[in-house]
Amino acid sequence: MKYLLLVTGDERSWAEAGPEERKAVYEQWGAFTTMLEERGANRGGQELAHSSTATTIRKEGDKVLVTDGPYAETVEQISGYVLVEARDVDEAVELALALPSDGVEIHPVVAQEVRP
Repeated sequence: MKYLLLVTGDERSWAEAGPEERKAVYEQWGAFTTMLEERGANRGGQELAHSSTATTIRKEGDKVLVTDGPYAETVEQISGYVLVEARDVDEAVELALALPSDGVEIHPVVAQEVRP
């Protein structure tokens, strides 16, 4: 089963991080990715640009509102995602705990049925 790991964090701390701190984090991400690949669990993922670059669309009946910025104004924003293959949610949690991130939200991916 596939699970989407939404990586969350405080963008201010990343913006304030120096080159050495960023390098260390990217090395931790490299080790995490290697671990996923060795387990056959890696299905992709990416770092996301700063939430200020997001565009949000809200539909209210026939009315469409397009705004700059994230859906919610919070300190923690989604900073990336990882798609993993896991037996069950317990294994997905195990993988998520290895993430070099303070926060992660785990979502099961709904299996697509082949329809005629």
